[in-house]
Parts: sequence; structure tokens; C-alpha cells
Amino acid sequence: MSQVTEMVSPAIALAFIPFIVTLLIRYRHYFLLFYRAVLLRWLRDHATGISREERAFQYVLTHAIPGDPQHILETFDHWANHREYLSNIGPQKGKILDRLIYENTPLTVLELGTYCGYATILMAQGLPMGARLYTVEMDPRNAAVAEKVIRLAGFDEDTVELIVGPSEEVIPQLKEKHGLLKADFIFMDHWKRCYLRDLQLLEDHNLLAEGATVLADNVIFPGAPHFLQYVKTCGKYQSKTHRTSLQYFRAIPDGMAELTYTGLH
Repeated sequence: MSQVTEMVSPAIALAFIPFIVTLLIRYRHYFLLFYRAVLLRWLRDHATGISREERAFQYVLTHAIPGDPQHILETFDHWANHREYLSNIGPQKGKILDRLIYENTPLTVLELGTYCGYATILMAQGLPMGARLYTVEMDPRNAAVAEKVIRLAGFDEDTVELIVGPSEEVIPQLKEKHGLLKADFIFMDHWKRCYLRDLQLLEDHNLLAEGATVLADNVIFPGAPHFLQYVKTCGKYQSKTHRTSLQYFRAIPDGMAELTYTGLH
């Protein structure tokens, strides 16, 4: 009996080899993303004693031109493409964001998810005179990096205000504590599971200007299905999805949801 078992087990293992190979080939880009975004980060965090975002900032500080937002963005892109993966929106999605800022000329912008400040300075450089951008980051370590990046790009606190804290706590305080009465443009790029909750918080606190544009990143990957279902069925928004790829990984499909707030029920 034991001899039969010994013969069957290798046979079963061999039968799975084509399946495993097919799986590796089909999802190789996702495995590479996991390696670059998770495993490599963990190894280098432990080796250097500082975060990936701080390492990226040190590279930007050394190689970018202070006061030149576009050169700072390009330096971030070079780091993310050739050194370590970063969760910035990247140049492909950046063009969509830049175009919408140009077309809408918002005077009040709210960003949820500052991260390293990449999208922040991309938006700030396209704002009209007198506009103000409020950006919210829950991670104090990322916020510290973003603060340095934003000021390195040449934007002062009159143009860009960085608010540190969880979005669900910050949003209800935006009017009284930060003077944000209504937002003309909202960019969401924080935790995807928080998109729907935070959009409804903005509605509940009457923070969306009529005709406001909401742009939400990564609605395909990792995905925000409940958020997409809500905006398509609630009757308050006109919506469309920009089909793109994941930042710095062109083989992984992704998308950005563009909403226009009508306020209708």
C-alpha cells in the first residue's frame, strides 16, 4: 500500500505542473508587482532602517531641481520605474488629472490620500491664481515626506494645506477647522474601501459644490465596486470610467472614475 502511495503522490504533483506554469505565466505581472511592492520594500526597509517613501525623497532631493514641479514629478517617475515601486498616480493617469484640473479651473480642491505628494504638486501647478488645495494624509510618516516634497516644489501653505489624520475624522471638521466651505474638485486616492464612506461624508456635510468633479483612482485594481455601484445608482452623479493601467505597470488594467455632482436625488 505504501509503495502505491509513493507512486501516486509524484504523479499527482506532476499533473499540477502545467497548471502552475500556466498560472505563473498568466499572472506574472501581478507576481512581479507583489515582489516589487511588498517583498522588496520589506527587505530594503529592514536593511536601511528608513521607509521606501523616505528613500524616494532622498533620491528626489539629490536629483530634482528645487522649485521645478515637473522635474520633481519626472524624478519620482524615474525612481519608481528603475528603483522601487511607489503608489503615485504616475504619468499616464497624471495626464488625465492634469487635463481635468485645466478644464475645470477649480478654486477649491480636496485631495484624499496625499501619499508622497506626487498628485498634490501635479494639481497645484495647474491651479488658477488664488486657488487653494487641501490634502489629507492619515499616515504621519508619509505626510512628513509629502510636506517636504510640496515645499521643495515651491508651494507654500497659502496654496497647499496638508492635513494629517484619518479622512473620516478630518472631513467633518473641514468647514469649521480649515475653512473649506465647498470643494470644486475632489481627488480620491487613499484606501479604496473608504471611497464610498468618504463620498457620503462629503455629501452629508454639504461639502460638494454643484457641478463639482470627483476623480477616484484605482477603481478597477485593486477596485472599488461598492463605490462604483453607488455613484451609478444614487442619481446624484454623472459618471464615466477612464480605462488606464496600474501606475508603472502597463500590463495590469486599471481605471479612474470621473464623477460630476448634480445633487439630484
